Amino acid sequence: MLACTEEKVRPVVTSNGPNGEIPVNEGWNSKIIFSDEGKIKAVLFADYLKKYELQRVTLLDGVKINFYGKLQNISTTLTSIKGKVDDATRNMYAIENVIAINDSGTVLKTSELMWRNSDQKIVTDKFVSIKSSKEIIEGYGLESDQQLHNYVIFNVTYSAAV
Repeated sequence: MLACTEEKVRPVVTSNGPNGEIPVNEGWNSKIIFSDEGKIKAVLFADYLKKYELQRVTLLDGVKINFYGKLQNISTTLTSIKGKVDDATRNMYAIENVIAINDSGTVLKTSELMWRNSDQKIVTDKFVSIKSSKEIIEGYGLESDQQLHNYVIFNVTYSAAV
């Protein structure tokens, strides 16, 4: 004979997010579009994402971002191992093995950077290396447009003409 009990069984839930929060959404092979006045500014692709509502943050694994120019063409492609989107500001952070390549072949390498949504600028205070058809520059700290056409390295440690 079998008997039923009133005891309720709760599933085990692990909380490994920010401040122990559980993600409200998860996605695999996801796409996020950043636009302004109907024009695409950037498209973010992630192998895996977790969205946390209370912290207002989305954590990403396997990141690729296509930045778009004024003619709505892909001007720069950025990849990184991890990333984060601040859901309040829509700023995006690329973390670990960050590589950005623009349509002219300029290559930026760093460990971490932020794409600032308000002005579509790429910024970091980390070590950066930029190689273009004209020069190789290394140093700490960078501010650039998202097309990597106009950039400034603040503390240059190496510079050479190519």
